[in-house]
This record gives sequence, C-alpha cells and structure tokens, in this order.
Amino acid sequence: MEQGNRKTKWLVYTVMIGLIPILTRLMAWAVTKKGVVDIFSASDVIAFGLILQISNINEIEHIADPGRKWKTTQNGTSITLISLYCVLYTLVLIGSSVIETVALVVCAIALITASLLTSHSVLDKISASENQQMGEPE
Repeated sequence: MEQGNRKTKWLVYTVMIGLIPILTRLMAWAVTKKGVVDIFSASDVIAFGLILQISNINEIEHIADPGRKWKTTQNGTSITLISLYCVLYTLVLIGSSVIETVALVVCAIALITASLLTSHSVLDKISASENQQMGEPE
C-alpha cells in the first residue's frame, strides 16, 4: 500500500471518526440557544485522543517487523497516554466545581499533540516497513 493511501485512510478512518464528538458538539452549539451547549468540552478532546492511541496500538500490531525496541516504546507511550487521558476523564466526571476547566482543556490539548506526534511516528514506520517489503527506497 503506498504511503499516501495509508495516510488518507488514517485521516478518514481515525481522525475524522475521532472528531465526531467535537463536530457533533459544534453542530449542537450552532443550532441551540446561547448558553445551552458549550462550544468546547475537554471530554470530546479526550475521546479523540483515546481513539488516536487505540488506533496506534492496532496499527503497531499489524507491522510485519517493526523491531522489538520500537514496538515496546510505542506501545508503552500509547498505554501511558491512554492512562493520562483516563485521569483527565475522571477529572471531567468530578466536575467543574473542584477543577480548573481551562487547565484541564490545556492538558487535554497537550496530550492530543503528543498523540498526533506518536501517530505520525507509527504511520512513518508502517510506510517504511511496507516500502522495505516491496523493495522500494524509503
């Protein structure tokens, strides 16, 4: 599978599906009266991050020979980020009366950035592995 096709599938199947909670909230915000629905929620960002990390773990399992150290590092990173997302989600459930909502959103966005970077690393490794199997230069 060529690299462009892999990245297109990732954008459509992972990113677009992961953005459904955020896009749904934006649509609900747009059609409801002011103040009924918040335009942004940390829980939607957290869901997006969880989807990215679960996708990474799934992709890593399907690489022909990723290298043991790389696979361990990527899986460990994904599991760590999933754990951090779970902590943030628990804080969302506790409620805004005891947490600083803006700080929570900033943390969620920082984790999303880390998730996107790890996803990029996984996609690059998959592309390199596929090119190597097909005898193409990286």
